[in-house]
Amino acid sequence: MSDSEPVVVAERSTSGAFITAIIVAFLVGIGALGWCYALQNRITATEQSLTAAADKKNVDLADRLDATNARLRATADTLGQNVGATQKQIDARTAVIIAAQKSQNAETAKLAQQQQVSEQQIGAVSSDVASVKTDVGGVKTDVATTQSDLAATKSQMQSMMGDEGKMSGLIATNHDQLEVLKHKGDRNYVEFTLQKGAQPTLLSPVKLKLEKVDNKHARFSLIVSSDDRNIEKKDKTIDEPVQFYSGKDPALFEIVVNSIDKNKVSGYLSMPKIAQ
Repeated sequence: MSDSEPVVVAERSTSGAFITAIIVAFLVGIGALGWCYALQNRITATEQSLTAAADKKNVDLADRLDATNARLRATADTLGQNVGATQKQIDARTAVIIAAQKSQNAETAKLAQQQQVSEQQIGAVSSDVASVKTDVGGVKTDVATTQSDLAATKSQMQSMMGDEGKMSGLIATNHDQLEVLKHKGDRNYVEFTLQKGAQPTLLSPVKLKLEKVDNKHARFSLIVSSDDRNIEKKDKTIDEPVQFYSGKDPALFEIVVNSIDKNKVSGYLSMPKIAQ
């Protein structure tokens, strides 16, 4: 009996130590779990705090970024307007400079052309002077011939009685004779051509309108408008002085038709110098 008691005591001591160790381990495990739970709560709270702080910072940064972008847009708009205005000023000044340059080039070209023309004209005048000197003798001869021809033409002209019973001056029957009358300078002469059916032709200070043409018998009829009245001249012939009076102080006018064609006559109006 005495031999077995120590064995029992030893076994009990071992069992107690093991149980104590298990209890200690259990308590340690519970403590560790509690510590882990507390630590987890702290981590969660810290994460939430960090998240809130980050969100706030993000909001602040977004607001600042929006304000910065707005300022940048405003600055860009202002710069764009200033650049646009400056570009317009540059374009306007460039256009003025280009226009002035074109004008200067045109003036230079014009002056050069005028100088060239002047040189050509000087050369031509020099040649003409030489030719004129050569032709002076011929001109004198031509003048004498012309004067002789005019005298001969004048001798062929004659005076005739007009339809108003007045003796006319010299009557021209063609253009050359009319030129002789014009050179005399006693009266004014205006050549005309009248067309049948046309509007009255104004020959200051009268109007003439052709009413009828008889080409076969070389006769014509016309209406003379003068001093607010119409004068009808019927069945007149070639080279017949058709006379009428006109003006405040009535002066004698004459119409002479030198050619008659189909629906057309040609001639001249003779009037005193004072009439015009």
